[in-house]
Amino acid sequence: MPKFSVIIPLFNKEEFIKDSLSSVLIQSFQDFEIIIINDCSTDLSLSIAKQFTDKRIKIVEHSKNKGLSASRNTGIKIAKSDYIAFLDADDLWKPGFLEKIKFLIESYPQASLFATKYDILLKNNKILEHQFQIKGFTKHGIIPNFFENNLNQSIFYPSCLCVSRNVFDAIGLYNESINYSEDVDFNIRSQANFKFAYSDEALVTYLRVSENQITQSGLDGKNIPDYDFYEEKFIGRNDIKKYLDFQRYTKGKQYKLSGNKKNYSKLIAKIDNKNLTTKQIILLKSPRMLLQLLSNFKILLQKMGFEVNSY
Repeated sequence: MPKFSVIIPLFNKEEFIKDSLSSVLIQSFQDFEIIIINDCSTDLSLSIAKQFTDKRIKIVEHSKNKGLSASRNTGIKIAKSDYIAFLDADDLWKPGFLEKIKFLIESYPQASLFATKYDILLKNNKILEHQFQIKGFTKHGIIPNFFENNLNQSIFYPSCLCVSRNVFDAIGLYNESINYSEDVDFNIRSQANFKFAYSDEALVTYLRVSENQITQSGLDGKNIPDYDFYEEKFIGRNDIKKYLDFQRYTKGKQYKLSGNKKNYSKLIAKIDNKNLTTKQIILLKSPRMLLQLLSNFKILLQKMGFEVNSY
């Protein structure tokens, strides 16, 4: 049985899949299997993936497009390892990523979730690395409280994450009814119940050049997590409540951008303003036109190699 099962969901990533897959094959730690789930790609993604002849690669094809969560779940169900690592088909692992995850597993046996920091490749080939301020944490260790430390830029992306199989046995798989913020939903369920070991070394590269710009437009047609459900489930957990309000804030802005007043009003009605910063409250209540101008300005800055946010 391999030490790691690496799951790569694949849908129309012909520009990126070769480099992403290669970044797994050059890992310094080589005991793994790779499961690629082709979710009915309509470009050359599948044919590019099939050019790789490594016997550790298994390609599974969906008969119909099912979405990211279903693709991950397909991989989880057939994975042989007790440790399942995820890599999006447009991100990259640095050669020491799996070796660092193995180090975390061995160093922190009380943990069931493992991840490293990441850097961001911007559209001008500039590399950005955030410097996170995590209370009670140095270079690696157990994150004291995931929710308190993710009220700004997330400290890890999905491609940074490795999950012990016992987590899925306990809380279930990814929610296939959600097609936006699937990872937020899984993080809420998993981080509320399991310890999380983390390394502050950036061993994953997130490609901003391929980012879906829905974050700048709106959420029409998207199903997001049910934050009200989790608020009721975790009554008394002020850390989770604050995290949920932060998620409501980010999604509320997107509903306003798309002109969806009904969902905007419904979402922000549950926010306790003391859980937001003054800047966030002002932005949330700003006119749609102003938000659109700020959003367009953010996109322009990203193209110039600058990263800004409203957190």
